[in-house]
Amino acid sequence: MVALRLPSRSVLGCHTTVNRESVMGVLAGRIALVTGGGRGIGRGISLLLAHEGATVAINYRKDKESAEVTQRMILDAGGLATIHQGSTDIPAENVALVKEVLSVHEGIDIAIINGGIASKGRSVADTEAEEVWQLVATHALGPHQLCRALLPSMRTRGRGDIVFISSVATSGMSANGAPYNMGKAAMEALAFTLAKEERPNGIRVNVVAPGLVETDMGVRLARAITGRREMDDLRSMDSDAPFGRVCQPEDIAEAVLWFCSPGAGYVTGQRIQVDGGGSNLRVGQ
Repeated sequence: MVALRLPSRSVLGCHTTVNRESVMGVLAGRIALVTGGGRGIGRGISLLLAHEGATVAINYRKDKESAEVTQRMILDAGGLATIHQGSTDIPAENVALVKEVLSVHEGIDIAIINGGIASKGRSVADTEAEEVWQLVATHALGPHQLCRALLPSMRTRGRGDIVFISSVATSGMSANGAPYNMGKAAMEALAFTLAKEERPNGIRVNVVAPGLVETDMGVRLARAITGRREMDDLRSMDSDAPFGRVCQPEDIAEAVLWFCSPGAGYVTGQRIQVDGGGSNLRVGQ
């Protein structure tokens, strides 16, 4: 598993006895659901939102162990977090996930739609239908149903924030990645439509589009596009990356945090691309 490099303001490490009152940030009192929140980019987001005072409901599909590790990191730092299983590409599980979160917490103020999977990197001619359906369902159809399930609660909260984690893939539409490109493009269409529909209800909807990020999925994507099957450390690509380093999960988390913060209270229907200004590897999360 790729090690997460925490931001300098992290409350983790030696600060394991922090009183809850001392962990008050810009998201104090808010409840955040993070899909795929136990590992990779999702873990970075969960940790930062918790550090800023949010109670985090961490969703996972299969990797319960990683979700538990993330939860423990938050709890040990004085924050609040719960974990919830559910495959967000399955409509019934989206409804059950939201119902479970609402049974534990008083509402949902923030939803980070992050869970995702990579495509196999094949041409359209060589891609099986099952892969296309799975990726579009995971990245767009499932999130549609998840939003449908959580909107009634979020509309009652005064302010709501939904942030979709998309990809720079929608900017380049590179060859040999149609299922992923299609899924993320449909996700963005959902986000921008939802932003217009929910503005009267006080809900902001925005998109963060990462480039290549140092996660387990990032390693798999880098292997696919470089042909270097032996690659297991993306930091070997630092010299070719913008600003001399590969993007980290906390870089994405910072953009997400801003969208959910008071400073972005007048911002909706926007997309921030977090790739250092134009990485050579135009790949997704």
